[in-house]
Amino acid sequence: MDLQHWLGRATRAIQDWADTFGPYEPHPSLQVDDRQFAAAFEEFTGRLKDNYPFFHPHYAGQMLKPPHPAAVVGHLTAMLINPNNHALDGGPATAAMEREAVARLAAMFGYDTHLGHLTTSGTIANLEALFVARELHPGRGVAHSADAHYTHGRMCHVLGVASHPVRTDGRGRMDLDALEDVLRTGEVGTVVLTTGTTGLGAVDPVHDVLPIAERYGVRIHVDAAYGGFFTLLAGAEGSEGLAPEPWRAIARCDSVVVDPHKHGLQPYGCGAVLFRDPEVGRFYLHDSPYTYFTSADLHLGEISLECSRAGASAAALWLTFQLLPPTREGLGAVLAAGRRAALRWAELIDASDVLELYQRPELDIVTYFPVLDPPALTAIDAASARILADGMAANPDPVFLSTFRAGRDAFAARHPGIVPDADGARVLRSVLMKPESEHHVDHLHDRLEELARAV
Repeated sequence: MDLQHWLGRATRAIQDWADTFGPYEPHPSLQVDDRQFAAAFEEFTGRLKDNYPFFHPHYAGQMLKPPHPAAVVGHLTAMLINPNNHALDGGPATAAMEREAVARLAAMFGYDTHLGHLTTSGTIANLEALFVARELHPGRGVAHSADAHYTHGRMCHVLGVASHPVRTDGRGRMDLDALEDVLRTGEVGTVVLTTGTTGLGAVDPVHDVLPIAERYGVRIHVDAAYGGFFTLLAGAEGSEGLAPEPWRAIARCDSVVVDPHKHGLQPYGCGAVLFRDPEVGRFYLHDSPYTYFTSADLHLGEISLECSRAGASAAALWLTFQLLPPTREGLGAVLAAGRRAALRWAELIDASDVLELYQRPELDIVTYFPVLDPPALTAIDAASARILADGMAANPDPVFLSTFRAGRDAFAARHPGIVPDADGARVLRSVLMKPESEHHVDHLHDRLEELARAV
């Protein structure tokens, strides 16, 4: 896809549409001298170079990558109009696109009915889900795994509800016995399960928690912000296939959050929240003296805590879904490549004499650490930090990683032979969410072995 060609087509298409309304001249106050703009633009593009190469397969650090060209074109084209998807009179076309795109997300998770919308982030999407949870179970708190995203503790604080972290097992999943201990107190109204933790990519056993939640009369919210699109690989054949049970069980949960700006190939920020029961829309009821009057249809602002939201985000997602739909053959093929890359790297680390897996990858996140003698937490922490810095500073052929801090008990559960001489240690972490990583894993591994041997 020729991005420059389609960006040109985008500006011409919007200008052709604008011309149908008759000629007009922009106000003189908006005019900028080309030479002045050229100077500012040169400084601007120069400053943007102070970034890591998120687009390149040698960047195997945080969960960052550029959006798909279709998303860029869709976003820019709609942005030239700048619709607001709060009310239908602010963005009728992009509001319809949002409804269609959200319906495809709901179908991906197996929801027969739904109420949902896009948000500016997974944080806001989770806030909305927990807001509804609070309204349905006033005075009762929220339980989530100790490895869940920190946003849940923060949003519980914002909402004025108690947060109950639940310990995890040796694979980073919520421990079911510990969950029952918390639920027996009667203080919890909602359990948050994570399908793809941002640190390790661990998947909570949603299917096993459902009967427990039913027994105690609590709701289940699924934070699938990072891993949600992996449901497309549930039950798939081949090495990239995932055990279907936790993913299929999402269809029976009360709400789910997913971030298209991660594996959905979208620019920041594009999150989404979905409720299985459309009746929860009653908790959003509010009035506005200057919106919602152009149509009797439901306005997206009437089911959202946010007000102004970029219609361009909905347009970008809609256009992307026309080309790469949320199906196993569409976006699923993109995720499968990243998962194959993670599994391949795990195999290489298993065979290495200088690197060791911290935890076997479930999705596309690989965690590992240098083999040392003696294998002490303080030494592992220092060596991981050194490899991280040396990899980024290497010239030529840098490699970009990230780290994950593992507590002493978590380390001992996975590697009982480690000397526990500290509260925890940093291990190296690589997110292989770019499908191109599949063809660069061998090179990345060779470079990491070189760096580990130097340390």
